[in-house]
Amino acid sequence: MFLNPRLLKLPHISRFVQTISVQQSKSTLISARSLSILAGTSLIRNIPSVVPNRSLPQIVLTRSNSNDHHQPEESSRKRPRMLPTLMDFPEIVWPSVMKSIKNWIMVQFIIRPYFDREFSLPDFVQGAKQALMVVSASLAGGELKNLDGLVDYRALNDLKNSVTKLSVAQRFDLQVNKDDIYFSFPYQVGVMFDEENEESQKRYVEITMVFHVLKGLRTMVERGEQIPLNIGVMPEYRDRISICNYRFIKEFTKGVESDWTVNVVNHFKPSDLIDE
Repeated sequence: MFLNPRLLKLPHISRFVQTISVQQSKSTLISARSLSILAGTSLIRNIPSVVPNRSLPQIVLTRSNSNDHHQPEESSRKRPRMLPTLMDFPEIVWPSVMKSIKNWIMVQFIIRPYFDREFSLPDFVQGAKQALMVVSASLAGGELKNLDGLVDYRALNDLKNSVTKLSVAQRFDLQVNKDDIYFSFPYQVGVMFDEENEESQKRYVEITMVFHVLKGLRTMVERGEQIPLNIGVMPEYRDRISICNYRFIKEFTKGVESDWTVNVVNHFKPSDLIDE
C-alpha cells in the first residue's frame, strides 16, 4: 500500500519487510561497518536523530549542501518567483552520480537480499507518480484536508501556510497530470534505525523523488506534435516546465502496520533558478 489505502496500492512496496528505523532521541543510518561487509564499501555515516518529519533532510545518507543545490539569497533575485517556495527544502533538479550508485547498492545489497526480494525501485517510482497527482490536485484545489494521513502533519502545516499565499494561477500550476511528467528519478534512498533500544527499535525507510513536468505535454502528444529533445532549454516551453521534489517515508518497525506518507512537498520553476 502506498501512502494510504485511499491513495493507491503498491504490492512490492507494501511487502517491504519491517526493517530500518529512527527514534526521536537518537538515530543513525545503517553503519558503514555493516554496509562495507555487504557491499565492500562504506556509504553511510552516523548522524543526529530526528523524527520522520520535515527535519529528516538531516537523516538520509549525507544531505547535499550548496554544492548540490543552487540556493541564492533573496536580494540577488532579478524578479519575483513565478512559483513561491512551498517548503524549506533544497531544490533538487538533476540526479547525482554518486547518490545513484549508493541507491543501487542500497537496493541490491541491503533491501532486496535482507528485507524484500521483490522490491523494485521502478515500481516505487510509478507509485510515487500517482502520489504526486493526488497531492498536487489537493493543493491546487485548496482541499488540504484531503491530505490528512497522506502528508505528514508537520509538512501539512507548512503547506497550508504556503498555499494561502498563492494566487489562483499559481495554485493551478501546482496540479500535475501523470502524462505531463517527462523525466523522473529517485534522488536518494535512505535506511534508518535506532541501535540504542534493541527490544523496541523503530525503523524507517525514506526515498526522495524528483519529477520534471511540462504542462500540456499530454495534449501535445495527442495532437501528434514533435517533442524536441532539448525541450528544457527552449524559451517557448520555459515557463511551462516545473520540477517537483517529494520525499516519502514509511515505518517498518516489527509489528507496526504503516503506510507511505509524504514529508516534503516542493514545486518550483527551473526558470526561477535561472533568473536568480
